[in-house]
Amino acid sequence: MKLRTFLSLLCAVVLPSFAPAQKQAKQNDPFQHPFANPADQPGLPRVLIVGDSISIGYTPRVRKLLNGQANVHRPTTNCRWSAFGNEHIKEWVGDTKWDVIHFNWGLHDLKYIGPKGENLVPKEKGGHQQVPIDEYSKNLETLVQRLKKTGAKLIWRNTTPVPPGSAGRYVGDSVNYNEAAAKVMKKHGVPTHDLYTISKERMKELMLPANVHYTKDGYQVLAKDVARVIEEALK
Repeated sequence: MKLRTFLSLLCAVVLPSFAPAQKQAKQNDPFQHPFANPADQPGLPRVLIVGDSISIGYTPRVRKLLNGQANVHRPTTNCRWSAFGNEHIKEWVGDTKWDVIHFNWGLHDLKYIGPKGENLVPKEKGGHQQVPIDEYSKNLETLVQRLKKTGAKLIWRNTTPVPPGSAGRYVGDSVNYNEAAAKVMKKHGVPTHDLYTISKERMKELMLPANVHYTKDGYQVLAKDVARVIEEALK
């Protein structure tokens, strides 16, 4: 048997056996997987990140940036829309102490769904917004009141932009929902972390085309800014 053939056969047998182990290792690594909450390092402050898939994208990167400075956790799920948050916020917060809670809802609230809950159905085809803006404000009011009970420093992260052509979402809706959220946060004295502006100004660089999500480099930019505001809050 030629050496090249032998090596090919060896790789075919050995490499697949490594794949499950590599996947498992990634799932257990808090710096790679957003839902792999770390074992707390004693003496460090505890931070909770709550939000949708945008926050899922930057959470492991924030953990890495704040490694040795804070224990960074998040719910082991996509926190979706504000009404869903109200249903689950008690379990996400739990009974443990949090020093900082960085939170957001919005992109799932403003998206359009079908009459039977079908995802991302445009209004031209009968879709309606999952959570109308007045209900969104009421949900945020309830959520902020619940989060304030934790005694943590709260940071509201505003909703990032909708690029042109995004399925089931419309340019400009983020602005409207952010304005509604700003009124609630101002009422309760909760500072706003503005990721909308940096994303809007650098959209072609940071975001995927016709998509509310980000490139890897884009998530890293968001993570640095999230880590910065959390670090400032911890001071």
